[in-house]
Amino acid sequence: MEKKFYPALNETLFQETLPNGLNILVVPRPGFTRKLAYFVTDFGAIHRDFTLDGKKWETPAGIAHFLEHKLFDMPDMDVMAEFAALGANPNAFTSYDVTAYHFSCTENFEACLKLLLNYVSTPYFTEESVQKELGIIGQEIGMHNDNPDSRIFEMLMENMYRNHPVTVPILGSEESIAQLTPELLTACHKAFYRPGNMLLCVVGDVDPRFVCDTAAAILPETDTAQVSRTADWQEDMTCITPYSSCTMEVAMPMFQLGFKCEPPTLGEAAVHAEFVGDLAAEVLFGESSALYLRLYEDGLIDSAFGGGFETIDGMALLTVSGDSEDPEAVRDAILQEAQRLLEEKISQADFLRLKRSAMGRRVRDLDSFDGTTFRLCAYFLSKFDFFDFPAVYEKITVDDIYEFLQRVVTRERCSLCVINPKEQE
Repeated sequence: MEKKFYPALNETLFQETLPNGLNILVVPRPGFTRKLAYFVTDFGAIHRDFTLDGKKWETPAGIAHFLEHKLFDMPDMDVMAEFAALGANPNAFTSYDVTAYHFSCTENFEACLKLLLNYVSTPYFTEESVQKELGIIGQEIGMHNDNPDSRIFEMLMENMYRNHPVTVPILGSEESIAQLTPELLTACHKAFYRPGNMLLCVVGDVDPRFVCDTAAAILPETDTAQVSRTADWQEDMTCITPYSSCTMEVAMPMFQLGFKCEPPTLGEAAVHAEFVGDLAAEVLFGESSALYLRLYEDGLIDSAFGGGFETIDGMALLTVSGDSEDPEAVRDAILQEAQRLLEEKISQADFLRLKRSAMGRRVRDLDSFDGTTFRLCAYFLSKFDFFDFPAVYEKITVDDIYEFLQRVVTRERCSLCVINPKEQE
């Protein structure tokens, strides 16, 4: 295995790519009892159309999330009961662009790792089990649709994007998942759960060589599937509509405002763009900003107010949300503050303080096993070594912030969504 040491962070990373294409990352944490493993596939809710071994597949919305649920079914065991017997805490999640399976434990790590690799790599789909799962996920969809936080984000995506599949909920709909079959689930598993499309990341007091040898023994020796994705998601930088609203059971009006950004690239350039976006958000409306204090004192926002720069495969945006009796006034104040910052500028001292603070938060986050493991995976899939992030901060200049504010924080690129209390209907 390749061993890397990062003196700026005092971190060590072991990395290896198996002959079958599986990438493995191990971060040793000697002396800690907790161990955490993530088994991640570069496949999420937006990756619905693909070609597998020459055959084109167009799959229904929600298939990635449905597949995540179904992989906990094994023909000869109860996966959750097995983890419980080993004293481990397993879980999984599906996002727009990845699906991750993980567990944490303080004992029986070797057995837990073998179980994780086995169940995720074993497709077992029957008509009966698929039909049973439809009811379970149908209930989850119902709860999701009643959640104001979920609904307002989905409204915003519908306002902003014409072609990108981020407009479709991760869970799909009851109608879309009703189209799922064992054949479709098997095709998705073969296309995206192959070793060359996956990443295994472990943090804890573990033997890196054992992790690699275990994965090599359990997973297929070769990865021969020929897969290509259909991702024709070209977008201009204008929004479909600048404003929309609805009513739900909320105590006071809640809002989410988005500014459309160019889609991310890969590697250091993508991370540089992300860090610039986050710093611009902090300058513009962060808790230490002049605008935040003014909006708070005027009673236009409360402690729920906040935002940042977000990326999903093929799209990016600056977003801010919260509760307010006058969301349009908040939007207008943000647009005006961006212009003021461009005219009056930011002092070099304030910019350096801001940059040091942002980097310091990321360094402190390394104390979290969960945060470290997730970021190692996410950045690796974006072709960047997460532990190299201090060097990216060093290269960011105040002019990068000005360029971002001038290009992105404009009325043409923004959309505002509001959920009003039902009694205001």
